[in-house]
Amino acid sequence: MSSSDRPRLARHVRLTFCRTRQRQVLQLPETVVVLNGSGADILQLCDGRHTVAEIVSELGARYQTVPDEEVRQFLTRLVARRWVEFDDG
Repeated sequence: MSSSDRPRLARHVRLTFCRTRQRQVLQLPETVVVLNGSGADILQLCDGRHTVAEIVSELGARYQTVPDEEVRQFLTRLVARRWVEFDDG
């Protein structure tokens, strides 16, 4: 994954707020994944417009420190599960 890659949610995945859990969740076919705060923040920026570098920078502006490698590892795991993909454009 390069800094210029533009991640986005896969077509079969939706990020939504669950009122019952009072948290952001990923909705997949037959699965719901409850996200922690930082995971939800990363995925809200995975819109195909923001690059990986821009996501890290935006999170760094919101919080004191954001480990670049942790963001990359999180995205790599989601790409491996086919929940996140890279925009072709």
